Order: sequence, then C-alpha cells, then structure tokens
Amino acid sequence: MAGDRKALSVALIGAGRIGSMHAEHLARHIPAAMLAAVVDLDAASARACADRYGVSWTTRLEHVLHDAAINAVVICTSSTTHTEIIEAAAASGKHIFCEKPLDLSLERIDRALRAVRDGGVLLQVGYQRRFDAGFQRVQRAIVTEEIGVPHSIHIASRDPAPPSLEFLKKSGGLFLDMSIHDFDMTHFLLGQPIRRVFATGAVRINSAIGAIGDVDTATVLLQAEDGTLITIENSRKATFGYDQRLEVFGSKGSIRVENVSPNSAVILGKDGERRDNPHHFFIERYRDAYVAELRAFADAILHGRDSPLSGEDARVSVEIALAATQSLETSLPVDLVSA
Repeated sequence: MAGDRKALSVALIGAGRIGSMHAEHLARHIPAAMLAAVVDLDAASARACADRYGVSWTTRLEHVLHDAAINAVVICTSSTTHTEIIEAAAASGKHIFCEKPLDLSLERIDRALRAVRDGGVLLQVGYQRRFDAGFQRVQRAIVTEEIGVPHSIHIASRDPAPPSLEFLKKSGGLFLDMSIHDFDMTHFLLGQPIRRVFATGAVRINSAIGAIGDVDTATVLLQAEDGTLITIENSRKATFGYDQRLEVFGSKGSIRVENVSPNSAVILGKDGERRDNPHHFFIERYRDAYVAELRAFADAILHGRDSPLSGEDARVSVEIALAATQSLETSLPVDLVSA
C-alpha cells in the first residue's frame, strides 16, 4: 500500500515559506503520499502554490475538511491558529501534521489533544531536528550507553538574522519561537522530565527587539530528573550563517554534532586554512530531515503505527519554554518536577 502514490491524500494548510517547502516535498519526495490541495486565506498565495504542482486550491478550510477523498492535513499557519485547526481536522477525521509549536498556551494544547484522542486520528508535530541523521546518531550513543551516562549537554543554536518585528510580536518570544527546538532536542536525547529551568537573556543585536519586550540573545540552564545538566545558547544573529552544534559529555566519552556546510572542500593558502560557511538557514540545513519527518508521518498512518512525535511529546517543549520565559522575567529558577 505504501508504494501506491495515491495511498495518502494530503491538504496543505498555509502556503508561506515553510508550507511551500512541505508542498514540494509532498509533491516530489514522499512516494507514500500526494499533495491534493492547498488552503490559504490569501488567494494569491494559495493559487501560486497549488498551480506549481497542478492541484486544487481554496481559501476555505472547510472545503478540504469536508472532502472525503482527503486523508490528512499539514498545518503550516501561524502558531496561534494551530489548535483551532487541529480541533476542526480531528472532528473531520483527518490525520494531522502540525508545525511547531502546537500553541503558546498549555490549556489550548490540552484541549486540542483531547480532540485528537476523541477523533481517533494521528497527530505528528514538526520538530524536524529529531529526524536529522547527526542528532539521531547522538541519541543512539546515549541509548546504547556508548558514551556512558550523560553528565552534561551543550547546545549552540543561532540564526543568521532576526525575523521581522511583525513576526516577533506574535511569536511568543525567543523561547517559544526559537529555543523550543532545543528544548525538544533535550527531551528527544534524554527521554526524561526536566526538573529545573533557569534562563537569562539580553538585547545585544537590535534594540527594537527589546522595545517589544523580547530578547535576542539568551542562555538557558536545564537540569534533568537524573541530574544531567543542559546549557543552551541562542542568538538571533550569527554573521557566518546557521549555527547548529551540540555536544553530549558522558562518563565514558563524548559525542558532538558540528555545523553542516554546503560542501566539504578545504582551501589552503598563505593565510591559512579555510572552508565555506555553514548552510545559511534551516530549510537548507535540514532539508533531508524535513523530508524524513513527512515520510514518517505517511508511513505511520498507512501502517497503523504510533505517531513518531506525538502531541504529548511536543507539549513538553512548550512547558519548558513557558518556564524559561517565567525565569527570564523573574530572574529565578523554575521547578517543573519535584526533586
């Protein structure tokens, strides 16, 4: 069944940058699924994306939710609309892939997860880094105790440039928009609750970000239930490109993931050794991981498997992000799990 190109019929909801990328992958790189329709409130965006792949388009969500030929939806709209669409899709019996975060509110997330359970559908959340070969290798080294018992984890995650102020005003802040990927990675690697969160931040790049009540540079310290310490460094601007590095230090050794560049060439000259900068941003850096997560979504539905990244799993990173926001505001650590 998985080899049938028409086995899973998918509607894309939201045809912006990330949605357009998912549309391409569904149309060209996921043999177990096909892109059937595009939905966007902006007719021009919906039409442009749909015409690129020869599928139908609409500005009305209910048109695809009432279409019995459509099995699943991929939600790529703004974060504050996710749970409303999840609830409607679940009530219509559609399986759901939703970009992160599920929402900025734990209460709304819990309501949406109840709707998913009541609808008997599969929900997968889009934390694509879990599907990156390098990070999966790190998790395997932890699970098999190849590096012994983890003592500490360090994550450096820095964007090449800040998003627009318009976006930042609606994003929920640095921790809910950007650091949340790193919180999810911590949960993925250790598979255990975070006990304590302490966050500090500053405005080092653009004073306008501070003026809207956000920070552009931050360090977060987490402590897992078993005592493992995790430090996360975030910045909205790395002049050399998309900075994505991770190291786990354990009782028997360490394992790390370095930045990924477009090529492996090394240039030698009188001024020393150099190589090209890392990939510019997330779409280039995680292209293979984005394809892998959608492939896993389709396969889970077609073969009756559990979600590769459930809503309950994704809720954890939002809880940590909200605790980090509280810690930043109070300058105090926040306890999530009783010691």
